[in-house]
Amino acid sequence: MEIRIIGVDPGLGATGFGLIAMGSDGTILYRGSGVIRSPSTLPFPQRIQRIYRRLAEEIKNYTPHLMAVEQPFFAKNVRSAMLLGQARGVAVLAAAEAGVEVHEYSPLEVKQAVVGYGRAAKEQVQAMIYSLLHPPKNLKADAADALAVALCLAHSFSWKNSLRLLAAQKSPAGTRWKDRTGDWLEGRG
Repeated sequence: MEIRIIGVDPGLGATGFGLIAMGSDGTILYRGSGVIRSPSTLPFPQRIQRIYRRLAEEIKNYTPHLMAVEQPFFAKNVRSAMLLGQARGVAVLAAAEAGVEVHEYSPLEVKQAVVGYGRAAKEQVQAMIYSLLHPPKNLKADAADALAVALCLAHSFSWKNSLRLLAAQKSPAGTRWKDRTGDWLEGRG
């Protein structure tokens, strides 16, 4: 059994996504990635709609259990920050409508989880993505960033959460038991 995580690096012009899987033995494997392009020649509503629809398609195809999305960073340009926030919003909406649990991480947290240093350069993050996941050689930067966000969630994910998700996949609805810490786990069917 594996837990699939989709990472999203939102952007109005390019939204990267990347899927990884955590095995029950702790291994993390690359499962897929891509970039959703939204040309500036389209009116704004159609650009947002394109991001939403394509991401909803990818969620349907990959059936992730969790989504990791990067929180917006502080931007000097308010307009750019607003556009990024709207692209991020439709990504979260696509996950919510599919029933996928969403986790948010700051760029500093992502770099810390992947490289071990919160102020790492983009090139260092991409080098670690290649080293850890062995994705295709032609991986786009936006997809690499999305994989980094997914890895951040995988590295911060507790075994308790893993057990909860796996139990929900295997157990009949209404099944309850206590884990080793005394917390209740419940199967959802």
